[in-house]
Amino acid sequence: MPEGPSIVILKEEAQIFEGKKVLSAIGNAKIDIESLKGKTVIEFKTWGKQLLICFNGFYIRVHLLLFGSYRINEKRDMPVRLSLKFKNGELNFYNASVQLVMGKPEDNYDWELDTMSDEWNSERAFQSLQKMDKAMICDVLVNQDVFAGSGNIVKNEVLFIIRTHPESLIGALSVKEKKDLIKILHKYCLDFYHWKKAFEFKLHWQIYKQRICPRCKIPVTVKKTGLSNRKSHFCTSCQELKIKQKRARQRQATEA
Repeated sequence: MPEGPSIVILKEEAQIFEGKKVLSAIGNAKIDIESLKGKTVIEFKTWGKQLLICFNGFYIRVHLLLFGSYRINEKRDMPVRLSLKFKNGELNFYNASVQLVMGKPEDNYDWELDTMSDEWNSERAFQSLQKMDKAMICDVLVNQDVFAGSGNIVKNEVLFIIRTHPESLIGALSVKEKKDLIKILHKYCLDFYHWKKAFEFKLHWQIYKQRICPRCKIPVTVKKTGLSNRKSHFCTSCQELKIKQKRARQRQATEA
């Protein structure tokens, strides 16, 4: 599933069609595709893992899901979900979720939650973490209501950087650890974007889809974790499992 940084790159590539009129629209998306013909694209936006194609009074929301893809000025040999043709080219989506939404994106999206937005608000993320003591960190890092745009690669790499087991509980992290987590995740998303633009993203993977931990030189563990049931790649040696709250440990130490 493409993560936020990849969708920002898609937006940048599609911006050649801003201000252009749709000459034809076809596809098997369950929307009124014919109504798009003759409409002018005002702008492209992103929120998390979603591309928003904005028209006057409505927008098209595109989510590439697990296996979706897109092509600009070329086609794939498969059924197209949505194809928009302009005077200067075409934009094609495959195996994607496509929805037509009336109104403006601002009516439905909060860019302070978007890890790739200039409006990203780290304090909002911290306040969310403060209310999620019993949640596993592997679930929180892919929760789009907290870190919009963060996905499985970001989750795995960030947890390796902060040396934390994916099944650790948020409540077991100190205030400083939570703030460090937020800072590192945001930085990783921005680095992800720059690495992807330079075609070197995979060269920076430390734990995701690796066989050996670069720190401990032991095999990487791969298992599905959390309520999200997504695969986690981690080292059982250098990534600590934190399941007890700090306050409980401090109280036990005092009583001892």
